Amino acid sequence: MSRSRAPLAIGLAAAGGVGYYLYSAGGSPRVAEKQFESDAHHVAAKIKGDTPHRSTDAEHQGRKVGQEVGSKVDHAVETVNRDISKAKGETEAYAKATKADTLKKIDEFDRKVEEGASKSKSYLSSWFGSK
Repeated sequence: MSRSRAPLAIGLAAAGGVGYYLYSAGGSPRVAEKQFESDAHHVAAKIKGDTPHRSTDAEHQGRKVGQEVGSKVDHAVETVNRDISKAKGETEAYAKATKADTLKKIDEFDRKVEEGASKSKSYLSSWFGSK
């Protein structure tokens, strides 16, 4: 089975970081720790210093874009709903017309069948002498 190499890479990076701080501190663990804390504080302050200005501007732009997209989506939903209700009305009208036409054709067919049946009944009755 293959094993992940991530733990090895993380361990080597951590050992390299510890080695760098120990070497730059002249081998003193306390000085290396203080130097690491100082670097960590410096990086955190830089990140915090950059973030508020960008996030406020980005937040404002994001809200503006969100409102524009939201209004476009609402308009599209309204248009789709209007088209669906229009299509539904047209479909119902077509279904009613088709039903009426079908019932008319069925009645016409029934009438023809009944006429044919009465003619054949009278024809057969004439053969056997019924009145």
